[in-house]
Amino acid sequence: MKTFLRILLILLGINFIVGFYLQSKGIAIAPKIIGLGVLVFALVLLPSFLYHRYRNKNIKDYTLDKEKINQIFDNLRDL
Repeated sequence: MKTFLRILLILLGINFIVGFYLQSKGIAIAPKIIGLGVLVFALVLLPSFLYHRYRNKNIKDYTLDKEKINQIFDNLRDL
């Protein structure tokens, strides 16, 4: 998964470089190339990275529930 993410990030970087280069030359397809890169970034790379990063984590550690809110207020009262 780590290798997949690195390769995809490199390919997207190349995609953006080529897209902006073509845009500077005035070629009409350049915005489509850049847009495709943004779509792949948002719909493939970002969810894949988040899955890879948090797949073995306990989600309860990152959620705010009533018990944690009360603990925060208790700590604030002690100040």
